[in-house]
Amino acid sequence: MKHWILYAVVLVVFGLGIHFALDGGRRWVARPAMNHPVEPAADRIVAKPGGKPVVEPLSRLLLQMVLILVATRCVGVAFTRIGQPAVVGEMFAGVMLGPSLLGFLAPGAFQFLFPVSSLETLKMLSQIGVCLFLFVVGLDLDVNQLRGRAHAAVLVSHSSIVVPFFLGVVLSIVLFEGLAGPGTSFTSFALFLGISMSITAFPVLARILQERRMEKTPLGVTALTCAAVDDVTAWGLLALVVAIVRATGLDSVALSLGGVVVYVVLMLGWLRPRLAVWLGDGGHPGSHGVIATVLVIAFTSALTTEWIGIHALFGAFLAGVVMPQRKEFRAFLKLRLETVGLVFLLPLFFAVTGLRTQVGLLQDVSDWGLCGLILLVACAGKMGGTLVAARLSGMGWSDSFSLGALMNTRGLMELVAINIGYDLGILSPQIFAMLVIMALATTFMTGPLLGLAERLKLSSGWVRSGSISNTNF
Repeated sequence: MKHWILYAVVLVVFGLGIHFALDGGRRWVARPAMNHPVEPAADRIVAKPGGKPVVEPLSRLLLQMVLILVATRCVGVAFTRIGQPAVVGEMFAGVMLGPSLLGFLAPGAFQFLFPVSSLETLKMLSQIGVCLFLFVVGLDLDVNQLRGRAHAAVLVSHSSIVVPFFLGVVLSIVLFEGLAGPGTSFTSFALFLGISMSITAFPVLARILQERRMEKTPLGVTALTCAAVDDVTAWGLLALVVAIVRATGLDSVALSLGGVVVYVVLMLGWLRPRLAVWLGDGGHPGSHGVIATVLVIAFTSALTTEWIGIHALFGAFLAGVVMPQRKEFRAFLKLRLETVGLVFLLPLFFAVTGLRTQVGLLQDVSDWGLCGLILLVACAGKMGGTLVAARLSGMGWSDSFSLGALMNTRGLMELVAINIGYDLGILSPQIFAMLVIMALATTFMTGPLLGLAERLKLSSGWVRSGSISNTNF
């Protein structure tokens, strides 16, 4: 009882003290209202004569976050009900919040919720989310396992890159004149379109395999290995393309590429062996100091690659790769960072992508025809290149087709890549919308294609035409 009485006395005494201090302070420092700087009306919550409130930046940002989190969560759950990964629904939700749906159905509400002046803050927060996401992707990449199996997957994986990359460069000849960003060179546009065609979404692919309980099967292991090799190769190519685009001449290109090579060697050869000691890999990984150190390393690495002239996301990915290999350590980091990055910040990236996606720019049959052509070339290059290479490696037709469908999953990684191209001015808003549609469609079709492969395997002779278990994968 004595403690409760003391607690009440403290609350009352100091509560009254705060009240009188505030009251006396207001009297003591009172100045004429005109001496205080007046904020612009649009930046404060005020009541206009008509009673309509004006929202200040923080209130608008919080409102945007609430709307984005609710929308991505609800649509993500709805998509899981139809057999799709939640991330596919979250990607669709981002587009739904943009001018393609919300802006079309309720333009007034859209302008109120997402005015142009508010998008820069949203974009910066989303970029932090993508950096954390790429860091987690790097954590998922088991370098030791990749080293042991990569030789068997190189043919399939690199075929799934080279073939669509080639087709993308060829397609750019048709698309460049009308769809490249202002002032973009053909080389930059062609290389970037090739990258867009050749990317595989390693995290989404892994999620699909887990949900179908295929990650331990020979097909699942092969798909994960091929996707990991694909990921490393594609991000290396993307770094090369970004360096070329940002460079002002051959000297600048050579300097950027040389800086990247030196940085990768330092990260893998010098930092990686020492991190286990620095981060206390032998002890408990859960201390706040360890997590803070990991975040410092991730953001410093992202900052370094941004300074070198490629992109911050490449540095975040590399920081994840060089983390200590102990599974418990990586699992702990992944759990903590996914909570912040994937659940909270990454939906903001989907929204920013959706706000940039203007499906209404595809106005006639020719525009939709070009969009269909991009989708066709993307599927033919990725699925076709993978299927043929896998079949030549000794896999059966059914498993080769399934592997092609899995490698055709572009998902979030594609959105990250095309957003980089948009920021660099390589892609016009029109082709950006087409590539977003392609990313959504190729990711959405993965599940149905796998189901089709299973049905064909059971109802035809595919099951007798060879099996992945008889190969060297």
